[in-house]
Amino acid sequence: MNPHLPTPLEMRRAMGSFASGVTVVTGCDAGEPVGFACQSFASVSLDPPLVLFCADHRGRTWPRIRNAGRFCVNVLAEQQTDLCDRFGSSRGAKFEGLSWQLSRWGSPALPGVLARVHAQVHEVHAAGDHDVVIGGVLELETPVQDRPMVFFRGGFGIAPELVLPESWDWA
Repeated sequence: MNPHLPTPLEMRRAMGSFASGVTVVTGCDAGEPVGFACQSFASVSLDPPLVLFCADHRGRTWPRIRNAGRFCVNVLAEQQTDLCDRFGSSRGAKFEGLSWQLSRWGSPALPGVLARVHAQVHEVHAAGDHDVVIGGVLELETPVQDRPMVFFRGGFGIAPELVLPESWDWA
């Protein structure tokens, strides 16, 4: 083992300095809706349209979505901490009491989100303790115009103050 490699805690702290959006990846397996909160989501290609997300090998939900072959990435709005908490937890029935619809692509579409990316599993690459999932985009929706949920340094949101270095000259 390389003693110079960062520990998982060091990785979490350093990578927490990179602000990310928050999504919920959903799918249906054997007629049952499943989903998990995910911060590792990005656009990969415009032509063909591809996206990616990363999912923990140890999770129970990702293997079920992989089995289904299709998924929906629901991009959360700033005030949707309830959805983030619901799908970020390993406990409880995530869809119980939640108003949602089955998309024409067979994946759960969550209410009030900024965007929905409907996709099918295109490629999966094992990477450490996660899978990097490449999805071929089938359809895009942008039902709500609002501020995004942002995760930064272990919390939600970014302080409204922006401190610029004195050496920057804006004149």
